Amino acid sequence: MNELGRMHCEACRADAPTVSDEELATLVREIPDWSVETRDGVMQLERVFRFRNFADALAFANRVGELAEAEGHHPALLVEWGRVTVTWWTHKIGGLHRNDFIMAARTDAAANA
Repeated sequence: MNELGRMHCEACRADAPTVSDEELATLVREIPDWSVETRDGVMQLERVFRFRNFADALAFANRVGELAEAEGHHPALLVEWGRVTVTWWTHKIGGLHRNDFIMAARTDAAANA
């Protein structure tokens, strides 16, 4: 697990700033398998994880759910046969916060567990 994955989320206020372009450029290097997507003007982190079957995909989604509950920060999860799409963004601020990158790194660690 990289340094980002060992960090914990901080409480995020509705007036917290989204990551700057400079922060974004630095943080995305820590999670190279993730893509930055913009939907309805909202930047989000997204990655598709592949599995042998639905049961393995569901087990992974549950591990991610447990991480999310522990940190109080929740992703969008799409569970399909053999794959899980995980999307992180901070709803309160309508974009990306450092917490999203922390959780992406922790999601990667969960996939390798």
